[in-house]
Amino acid sequence: MLRAIRDERLGLLPVCAGRTLASDVMPILELAEASGVAIEVSVFVGASPIRWRAEGWDLERVSQLTREAVSLAARAGLPVTFVTEDTTRTPPETLRRLFELAIEHGASRLCLCDTVGAASAEGTARLVKFARDVVAGGSVKLDWHGHDDRGLGLANALTAIEAGVERVHATALGVGERVGNTPLELLVANLALLAGKEPDAAALRDYAEHFAAALGVAIPENHPLVGANAFRTATGVHAAAIVKALVKSDALADRVYSLVPVSRFTSGHDIRIGHMSGTSNVVHWLRRHSIEPSEQLVTRILDRARSANRVLRDDEVLAVVRAR
Repeated sequence: MLRAIRDERLGLLPVCAGRTLASDVMPILELAEASGVAIEVSVFVGASPIRWRAEGWDLERVSQLTREAVSLAARAGLPVTFVTEDTTRTPPETLRRLFELAIEHGASRLCLCDTVGAASAEGTARLVKFARDVVAGGSVKLDWHGHDDRGLGLANALTAIEAGVERVHATALGVGERVGNTPLELLVANLALLAGKEPDAAALRDYAEHFAAALGVAIPENHPLVGANAFRTATGVHAAAIVKALVKSDALADRVYSLVPVSRFTSGHDIRIGHMSGTSNVVHWLRRHSIEPSEQLVTRILDRARSANRVLRDDEVLAVVRAR
């Protein structure tokens, strides 16, 4: 990776993570020297009482590790990020001690970690404010690293940005430890929306599809903006409103039941037929498949959907059409 960054002259600052141990830092320094590429050294250590109890650590031990690892990387002239794992469950006095120690020995960044997704948005804002007070007046910057264990990963990342961190960690499709991290595609889309801009639909879709293939995972059907269900409806009221809007203008139909323009993200309104559908769903589906709707055919399809008590597949609807 470093050779590719160097040879292709990519404008990237690679980051390599290691424990707060000299034995982890030294290989990173050797990589930087061998490749001629500056690497940001990201050294992490568990900071919470629950982690210390599990490891048999105390403040003196962690302070020693911090001093040695941070100063080793800093003396080599590389940027250093000091990462406190489980920051959100660590007492403020412990954080202040470790943060000040890391800065004293050359850390240029502090990374606040919600390692088990424990924080609320309010807690995230308070933690960032606390860290900003610690680094006030200096050049040290803040990172936010969040997990999605209680479903607040994206919300907390946006809160951290608003509260003043300079960098947020995120991953493609949120793939990560346990239930994952902040999804990068949704973070980017939400930052655009908060700035009053429209997300780049083609880029988001290409990004999600590329990494789904690379990682060997499926894009969840209910994934916002890029999932198969993102612009699909089988509810009668929704479908009726969309069909009425389509008669008036495509632009109106694009927005009537969507935050973003449907036509930018998919080839058209995906109106399905299910047990909560109405006539509008069936008529729209039939016409989209170049089938002329009749009252009898519409009734038969609705009866089939209600008996199935779910959304019908296309082949199931076509079977009803062929049976007439």
